Amino acid sequence: MNRIFLFLLPILLCLSLSAGQTHIHAAAYPYRIIEDAEGGKALMPVIGYFQSHEVGEGQTFLQIARKYGLGYRQLARYHPEIDPWIPEEGLKIEIPGKWILPPTRHEEVVVNIPEMRLYRFFREISLVKTYPVGIGKDGAVTPVVEARVTDMVVDPSWTVPPSAREKYGRRVILPGENNPLGGFWIGLSEEHMGIHGTNYPWGVGGMVSRGCIRMYKEHIRQFFKEVETGTKVEIIYEPVKIGVRDNLVYMEVHPDVYGLIPDFKDHARELIKSRGLDSRVDPAMVNRCLEEQKGVPVPVGTRLSGTSPSVFDAEGFGNIKQKED
Repeated sequence: MNRIFLFLLPILLCLSLSAGQTHIHAAAYPYRIIEDAEGGKALMPVIGYFQSHEVGEGQTFLQIARKYGLGYRQLARYHPEIDPWIPEEGLKIEIPGKWILPPTRHEEVVVNIPEMRLYRFFREISLVKTYPVGIGKDGAVTPVVEARVTDMVVDPSWTVPPSAREKYGRRVILPGENNPLGGFWIGLSEEHMGIHGTNYPWGVGGMVSRGCIRMYKEHIRQFFKEVETGTKVEIIYEPVKIGVRDNLVYMEVHPDVYGLIPDFKDHARELIKSRGLDSRVDPAMVNRCLEEQKGVPVPVGTRLSGTSPSVFDAEGFGNIKQKED
């Protein structure tokens, strides 16, 4: 990344915070990975904020989610009591704009599959941006992998795979509105993998692709400027995230979209224990968070020790039911 861009980046990202209020650009957030003094484990921070939106005439959750940089499913899951296709005009709804940062080794680009969200870390200036993404559907899942950006193309052509040629009726789709890659392609070192735009924006936040990562066209246009050849990309699978903010312990839970977690209770227990927080969380709150799977950070305890029972000593942790997507 050249020096001029690094110099301008703090200004551009700060501008994006205010632009985020008009919901055109993804906002940037300051972050700091916290080293727990007692446990010695890195704890990820909570970023973002909730907003309020008044439903306009003819608006559905598809339009509202995109306006706030969310995927449709995230907003629908947060508001299961509202019909996403005909929400009442004038109704004020809460927009879930908080996230626990995902674990990262390199602090460059992280895609969390169950969350259907991408994070771009700017480690040099301690800022992070986040975007909703579409992921691979059943039978063509997005793989867990560590990769690098290998090529970047504006207005790419799409070579249609043999399995899709009957559907599209051609071998190559040229750049334009009908191209599933949209206007930008970011190729990865993992074979046949990339991050790109889309001609079907409502698939962002869902399982729609043949394994690649899809972004809204306004987001891929930004993100394309934020990476370069060699940028590290971690694609992870973590439906349960643990973080801290203002001395509170938070948990964020997403559905196990590919069915890879045999037991959510055990999985959460190991995460909590690995971060030295097993004596600092409330088992009932953890249990509720795991059952609801709303995809937002929920306070489940405190970093101050000696106030909560250990989840390992509590029968109240209970049996965790999987919530169907």
